[in-house]
Amino acid sequence: MTPLSEEQAFNLGVEAYIFGYPLILMDITQAITTAVSSSQGFKAPINQFAHLKAFPDASFTAVVSPNADTLYSSAWLDLSAEPIILSVPDTGGRYYLMPMLDAWTNIFASPGKRTTGTKKGDFAILPPNWTGELPEGVQKIQSPTSMVWIIGRTQTNGKADYEAVHAIQDLYQLTPLSQWEKSYQPPTHVPVTDGIDTQTPPVEQVKNLDAASFFTRMCRLMTANPPALKDQEIGKKLAEIGLIPDENFDLKALDPVIIKGLERSISVAHEQVVKAGQTPKAEVKNNWLMTYDLGSYGTDYLHRAGVAWVGLGANLPEDAIYPLTRVDKEGNPLSGEHDYVIHFESEEIPPVNAFWSITMYNNQQFFVDNPLNRYAIGDRDNLNFNDDGSLDIFISHESPGENKEGNWLPSPSDHFNLIMRLYSPKAPVLEKIWSPPPVKGVS
Repeated sequence: MTPLSEEQAFNLGVEAYIFGYPLILMDITQAITTAVSSSQGFKAPINQFAHLKAFPDASFTAVVSPNADTLYSSAWLDLSAEPIILSVPDTGGRYYLMPMLDAWTNIFASPGKRTTGTKKGDFAILPPNWTGELPEGVQKIQSPTSMVWIIGRTQTNGKADYEAVHAIQDLYQLTPLSQWEKSYQPPTHVPVTDGIDTQTPPVEQVKNLDAASFFTRMCRLMTANPPALKDQEIGKKLAEIGLIPDENFDLKALDPVIIKGLERSISVAHEQVVKAGQTPKAEVKNNWLMTYDLGSYGTDYLHRAGVAWVGLGANLPEDAIYPLTRVDKEGNPLSGEHDYVIHFESEEIPPVNAFWSITMYNNQQFFVDNPLNRYAIGDRDNLNFNDDGSLDIFISHESPGENKEGNWLPSPSDHFNLIMRLYSPKAPVLEKIWSPPPVKGVS
């Protein structure tokens, strides 16, 4: 075999980084959010739920682009020992979903109101290559990887709805198969792995990895979470630079020319991931980016990586569509230096089976501190409609006036972006007929 040139190694390194980025980000996010001895806030030990009991605030940085529409119920599963059974209660018709991401961020199942209804249910999540018998009445869900992230969401209609949602969250349960029907209680005081940086956001930790750290971690993770059959082509390319599942990766053992190429590839590849996240694969409508293919990415690895960077845990389009904009109607970047309005004609009100909202984010994709502690606004708020049935949403750093504050979404003083969430969108959204109206500058 002809030795690789530095440029060939560089190009392979870029491809490998983009391919492995979601896997690394998932691993680091899991490490941070399971580094506790018992459930607290958004964190819980492996195979246990962490239930957010209130909406996140501007200090929350555990996950990019969090929402203020649903209360999260998050759990990281390790299926390497045995299947885990997810139990859900009868939610009385309330919208909820339990999307399950594999280690590569593809959603392989999404139990919830849209798919399985709102009655009580038990779902066994199986690791790869598992063979065995399941208890009667337990539905089977096959996972492609041993690492699984359940990022459950339960519809929450403002703070007054917390108590009702908490009662439902308390009935979401995870039980190892071997403990089924044995009055199982999750362990408390679980040992915590030393040396985990729980302060630096996951996207920053990935950005800070050098070539040796990134590719060594990637190879280790691929052993437990092998790429899919559809990834065979890139698997051959990875092997050319020593990235082979079930084998230890040692950058220093490679040819110095290859090492140089791989070390150069990291920063360039990361820039491509960030750019893909900032300008996702989407259709532009009224300067909103409409992305219709989230949650399942095939072999579009750059799109998958970009989505992970901007919004790890994104839902399937059937569960939610997320129009995003960083610019106004004229194409100028959104900034707190200006005031804006989003005007919905009566026939433009978002068509959804569940609910919709618009969320404000700063340039790091986190919530913006503001005097109202309002991070999102939508159809479950006490909005004031115009006499003709139209609706105006006011966006500004300063109050638009007391009579308009009911429809005000506060912005930071500098640049920001908006994400609209359309939960269980109707056909006009999925069929690309409907789109949000533009963000118009008014000052």
